[in-house]
This record gives sequence, structure tokens and C-alpha cells, in this order.
Amino acid sequence: MKYITIISSSIRTERKSHNVALYLENYLAANKLATSEILDLKKYNFPLFEERFKNLEKPSTSVLEFAQKIKSSDAIIIVTPEYNGSLPASLKNVIDLLYEEWSGKPIGLSTVSSGIFGGNQCLTHLQFILWKMKATVIQANFPVPNVEKTFDDEGHPIKKEETNKLADLFLKELIKNIK
Repeated sequence: MKYITIISSSIRTERKSHNVALYLENYLAANKLATSEILDLKKYNFPLFEERFKNLEKPSTSVLEFAQKIKSSDAIIIVTPEYNGSLPASLKNVIDLLYEEWSGKPIGLSTVSSGIFGGNQCLTHLQFILWKMKATVIQANFPVPNVEKTFDDEGHPIKKEETNKLADLFLKELIKNIK
């Protein structure tokens, strides 16, 4: 079975995007599409990096663990809120930490916002960054507008049938891109 890492990128206290990460993890398991694990950047609590992973003399245990999990993943889902038309610094920080680990990796993007556009400005910005890192960003995405009205705090969708249909299209596209 394929192994998909889900990066939950918000580290804010009242974050809602993490609920989407929980949903995607549960959906993958319930539908036996892949095994998955959430890498919660809030739990990692990484400092700002001054150097890429490959050039660090003594990377911390958490950096080594994170890099290994990204490298060993068959695919990655990034769940991120849109902050002021872009991505959170916590996500940019870990993207810049790695390089070879992203190269050729199939990545699906789920952008989240409290407004009606579902993080589409963040999506565009993030696609460009990941393309520069030579990642394989899939065409399908999973935008979530009005996230606080779309998912509860345990990751259950309010409109289950509609949400599951969109998730199924997104996840099957991601899995199809795994080599």
C-alpha cells in the first residue's frame, strides 16, 4: 500500500486547516487508498533555518526525522491556510530546508481560507515554489473555502457526500501520479 505524508502547515492556536488534514488522513484510511501520517508543523516547532538540510553539520533529531519522512513518502499532501495571499512562514521554512527530498515527489495541495476563494492565491504561490524545487505538483487540488463552516474540529465534513466526492477526485489523481 502507498504511503502518503500529510503536512499540516499552520502553527496558529486557533487553526482550522488542521481539521482538513485530519479529514484527509481519515478518508485515505477509510477508503483503503493509502496509509498516511500527519506531519504537524506545530508539533515540530522548527526554528528558522539558516542552511539547507544537506549542508547542516549537526541537524537536530526532529530535522532528521522530518527529512526522512518526506524522502520515504510515495506522495505528499500539503494542507495550508492562506495568510495575506500567501503561505505561512512555517511551511516556507520547511520547504526551503529540503531540496532533493522534494524533487520528483508527487504533491497534492489543499489550500484553506475563511473566505469564499479557498486560498487560491496561496495555491498559485505554492505551486510556483514547489515547481522550482522540482516537485511534481498534481493538477487536481482540494481548496476549502469558509473552512470554519465546512469542517468540525475533529475533521468531519459538514457536507459529507459533497466533500467526499471532491476528496476522491483529488486523492485518486495524487495516487495516479505515484511511480
